[in-house]
Amino acid sequence: MALHSTTLRIEQLLGAETSRILTRARDLRRDSGRDLLPTTLTPLDHLLAGGLPRGQLVELNGRRSSGRFSVVLAVLASATGSGEAAALIDLGDGLDPQAAAEAGVDLSRLLWARPRRTQQALAGSELLLHSGFPLVVLDLGNPPVSGGRGSEAGWMRLARAAAARESALLVSSPYRVSGSAAATVIEAHSARPRWQGAGASPRLLDALTPRLELKKLGGSPVERSARLVLEAGGGRRGGACPRPPLEVP
Repeated sequence: MALHSTTLRIEQLLGAETSRILTRARDLRRDSGRDLLPTTLTPLDHLLAGGLPRGQLVELNGRRSSGRFSVVLAVLASATGSGEAAALIDLGDGLDPQAAAEAGVDLSRLLWARPRRTQQALAGSELLLHSGFPLVVLDLGNPPVSGGRGSEAGWMRLARAAAARESALLVSSPYRVSGSAAATVIEAHSARPRWQGAGASPRLLDALTPRLELKKLGGSPVERSARLVLEAGGGRRGGACPRPPLEVP
């Protein structure tokens, strides 16, 4: 697909600002020669046998308070921190740029698009993959997802686009959406809170500890799990929560 026609299509789908910085993907792409994109979350990388596989659709499912978006930020931070460009298709409009920067995301290497409907998000993600982004993250937000789950054909096209460009593709959703198009499926379960100063008032949230369960890897069903520690203060011990400690009366 020609870059000019791709740019026009992205402008129609995701807006002129997105299309104006599209060509930066070529400038920022690094040929690492690696088949995996490490997430820097040690328990998750262990589950994935090293990181997100390039050329495959990985689906991460989890409802509110599951740590799902913290995982998204860690993946974006890992990619941009290593010099690669990344695109976030933010259907749920959940990104706080300041919090993302504090979590380690290099915003100069991130394209952020906010479509309105699922079909628009699918089409935009496909075009960004074809344009050469080494990492595309599609976050569908929390239920109800605007525009529903999307079509099976749309998810298959997205998976084929990732394979054609050998790009890492992460779909973050509150529930399963991509069907058989996903080569790898991870479920994030509600995080347990860990508090500072037991019995003190006010209490401070020290960390959240969601459990990740690997359901499918490389197209084959598996059953493995690991627990992340997402620290409220921004430190990393298997993960990072991009928020300051929360006071709870």
